[in-house]
Amino acid sequence: MSLQLQHRESASTAKILNTPKLSEAKIGFSKRKMASSSCFLLFMAILALVSWQAVASDPSPLQDFCVADNSSRVLVNGFVCKDPEVVTAEDFFLAAKLDMPRDTKMSKVGSNVTLINVMKLAGLNTLGISLARIDYAPLGENPPHTHPRATEILTVLEGTLYVGFVTSNTDNKLFSKVLNKGDVFVFPQGLIHFQFNPNPYKPAVAIAALSSQNPGAITIANAVFGSKPMISDDVLAKAFQVEKKTVDWLQAQFWADNHN
Repeated sequence: MSLQLQHRESASTAKILNTPKLSEAKIGFSKRKMASSSCFLLFMAILALVSWQAVASDPSPLQDFCVADNSSRVLVNGFVCKDPEVVTAEDFFLAAKLDMPRDTKMSKVGSNVTLINVMKLAGLNTLGISLARIDYAPLGENPPHTHPRATEILTVLEGTLYVGFVTSNTDNKLFSKVLNKGDVFVFPQGLIHFQFNPNPYKPAVAIAALSSQNPGAITIANAVFGSKPMISDDVLAKAFQVEKKTVDWLQAQFWADNHN
């Protein structure tokens, strides 16, 4: 009798669980579980995207402005804000005279970069932007370099420029273009790029905007052959597949900076 009773109870339980209402409930629970998982994955994807954007550029301002207080000895990522009560219009102004030609004769590479960053214009602090005027002598160039913290957009004001950038390893693909007056070209953040004036008779002028208050610049030749202290010539000879005496000659050159 006990076994028969257990059998009838099991059959009754199975019948109850297979009723339409409970089946619908189970399906509904499964759908809610799948929807919850999908929402979680979507949230994590958005969070990852936002986090990437947050670390890919200068910090966003949390107030209308944060004029750099260059007298402060507090060390932060950027500059401490000046008291807004003592900020004036002069903090956002610089008589940079960017309409005036710059001297390119003293530059071994035949160019002169006049950069307006947060060190020159305190009002740029936290705004994530800077500006540069670049003057090129005939056959002058702004040699291969990178901006570790900024994308650059350049427009030609006068003359002609041959410009380009190289992608990262392993492709190392060159994207280049000849620009004329009024043309615009973009150099992605961190990639090696250059500008060259191919005209042997006329100078060229360009204006560049950069997506950082302090974009930084690493000129490749200067960094590799003009580092202090010098990189071992054994290292560079193997890296460039040349004799050590060639490296020694290159390291003996005077690697001047064309930035002002």
